[in-house]
This record gives sequence, C-alpha cells and structure tokens, in this order.
Amino acid sequence: MIREDFSRPALEVAPQVLGARLSAHSADGSVTIRITEVEAYHGSGMPGVHDAGSHARNGRTERNASMFGPPAHAYVYFSYGMHFALNLVCSPAGIASGVLVRAGEVVAGAQLAAQRRTARRPGAEIRPVHLARGPGNVAQALGIRRESHDGLQLFADPFSLELPEHPAPEIDAGPRVGVAGDAGGPDFPWRFWLPGDPTVSAFRPGRGAPKPTRPL
Repeated sequence: MIREDFSRPALEVAPQVLGARLSAHSADGSVTIRITEVEAYHGSGMPGVHDAGSHARNGRTERNASMFGPPAHAYVYFSYGMHFALNLVCSPAGIASGVLVRAGEVVAGAQLAAQRRTARRPGAEIRPVHLARGPGNVAQALGIRRESHDGLQLFADPFSLELPEHPAPEIDAGPRVGVAGDAGGPDFPWRFWLPGDPTVSAFRPGRGAPKPTRPL
C-alpha cells in the first residue's frame, strides 16, 4: 500500500491499513500503534449505498469538514461528550469517506500511553492490550485532540504513518460497533480486524441494529 491509495473509497482502504504503524509525536514524546481494527464510513458524494452511520451522510458541516478535505489527512471528532476519535480521510477532496481507527497495539511509547490513559484515574492499572483498545483509547494513548490534530496530514509531523507492503494474511469483517439501525447491521460489514488479536475491541450492537448473522 502507498500514500496515494488514500484517494480510493474508505471501504477499499480500511482492510489494507490493518497492520500499519501510526505514530503521534509531541513535546512529551511519541507513541506508536500497530492498527488492528478499523471501520469504514462513506458520506456525501460517494456512489453506491447510502451510509446512514456516517457523520457526512447529509453533507458538509463545521464538524465534519475535514472528512471532505484532501485524502491522507486526519478527521478528529469529539464523541459522546467524552473522548476524541481519529479517522483517516480517504477519497478525493470534496467527497467524504474515512477510516475510523478503532483499536491498535502500542508498540512504542507504552509508558507515555499509560500515563495519558490513567491521568483521569489515578492509581488505575491498565493492561498493555487495553492501552489503545477502542477509538477513544486510541486517541487518548496517542495524545490526539480535535483542536490540535484535526485536518493535519498523516504523513507529516506530528503524525507519521508506515503502511504495510502487503495486506494482512488474515482479516475478518462484520458490522460496525455501536452504529444504530440498518447501518449497524449485517448489510454493512464495514468493520475490519485482525482475528485473534487481543487488542481488538468487543462488538456492541447499536440501537435498533439488526442482529449479526454470526457471533462476533
């Protein structure tokens, strides 16, 4: 995979970034994760089925503007009033699609990642496999915030992204986590992960989503 591949739809890009190494650098140090779980989202301007689970399903807003920007940039949003989440912007500028980084293995900077994760929970112990398990934990471990990282290039400081030369030998797919309605059901198997990897987050159906056709 190469940088130019991000000009393709997120649904094509998502499984190919599994195993990529994503780093975020700051004055405090650097943290690197190996991406183990992602989800694809398509918005306004994308051909094919309408994705009701996408932030950009109804067009461009102040919140989702970076998703309409050039590919290979970051789209960072604040979720549920609790945490930030990082998306890798795909598709040409003006067309919205992105890959949500749901989980990863911290492969460098684990001490800094743990400090960030426990900052609000003094004395708490977090297992290494849980440091970047779930999109909010990914952003917290990497030190990513909307005001400082949204819209930035993924291949330039403060980010760096090392893409895998070849697709992962084994990839699983299924419904997206916590997405409401049909967009969170088996008609949208747009979540991809490395099967058996302990850092992959647990599946949780969204409100009113159809039941998966198999255990996840």
